[in-house]
Amino acid sequence: MRVLIVSGSSGGHIFPAIALTEALKKIALDALLVLPQKSLKDRMAVDSKGIKYIPAAVLSFNFTSKNISGIYFFLWGIWESFRLIIKFKPDIVVGFGSLNTVALIFWAWLFRIKTIIHEQNVVCGKANRLLSKLVDRVAIAFSQTRAGLNIADAKIVLTGNPLRSNLFRINKKEALDYFKFKEGKFTIFITGGSQGAHRLNVACFEALAAYEQKADLQVIHICGTQDFACLQSDYAASGLTYKLFDFLPQMQYAYSLADLIICRAGATTIAELAKFRVPAILVPYPFAYAHQSANAQVLKEIGAAEVLLDRDLCAHKIKEKFQEYFYHHEKLVEMRTAYQKLPDLDATTMLVNLVLSG
Repeated sequence: MRVLIVSGSSGGHIFPAIALTEALKKIALDALLVLPQKSLKDRMAVDSKGIKYIPAAVLSFNFTSKNISGIYFFLWGIWESFRLIIKFKPDIVVGFGSLNTVALIFWAWLFRIKTIIHEQNVVCGKANRLLSKLVDRVAIAFSQTRAGLNIADAKIVLTGNPLRSNLFRINKKEALDYFKFKEGKFTIFITGGSQGAHRLNVACFEALAAYEQKADLQVIHICGTQDFACLQSDYAASGLTYKLFDFLPQMQYAYSLADLIICRAGATTIAELAKFRVPAILVPYPFAYAHQSANAQVLKEIGAAEVLLDRDLCAHKIKEKFQEYFYHHEKLVEMRTAYQKLPDLDATTMLVNLVLSG
């Protein structure tokens, strides 16, 4: 069986696609991962021989030079997608969302090739909503997604969100040694997702810098590339015990050690939090069609996380939250336990089986 897997350019799309690609290769299937050129390709721990890059398009309804170039790249991507279908001759095509997957899924449908799409978020994206009418099966990460899809229920399969195979719990001592941290300190993990998040970075650092019990904290902060240089100098002068990264491929060490995380609410992040059962303060990104707000609500409703709106994001409020959890560890225990209310799904295996079933 030859499987063609196509993803959008964000980490939330790419990492589940990588997880499926790796799993299919382990059972000796011929799997090709197709990514937009504007992706995290320089930072992904995956065999580059198994990846094909196609032109990436960013389109809007505004008449601008940037949008004109977006149309050009979109049309170029359609042509390259056609060539890929003809050359690779897949038996099945699996899409993980975004505009850049539409052409490949469309050509597969046109040539009567089996198709599956996977929706990572609670609220289905525009591309997947459109494609759901054409494809053979729709895999969803959250049961709540089902209500928003106007398609036959028999087409929908709840699989959860596939995670990379290297995301497994690390022994606490090993995780402490990895960051050169000490036992007994309260570990805060801050991350804005694969691209970083400026407002989150600034507010969290200012909260930590003003924290009275600095000696009792240790901080893991993944800030993205844009803020790295500035934060590096600020942290160095702060007196905090910290490890700052622009990007951290070995996220399992941070998740295994964190007492509390403050982060955005992308679909992959939610799945990773659930796997490691990390108590969370979620700050949904406000400009993603309410996708992240809906994702965050899933963990809030079961008591595993609390939600802080982006408009309320400030150093004072974050400092209050840090203090609240620092002095009330029983809340963290309750939040970890709350993750047991989520369905226990082996998403990668379920998606592999869906592919094999054709």
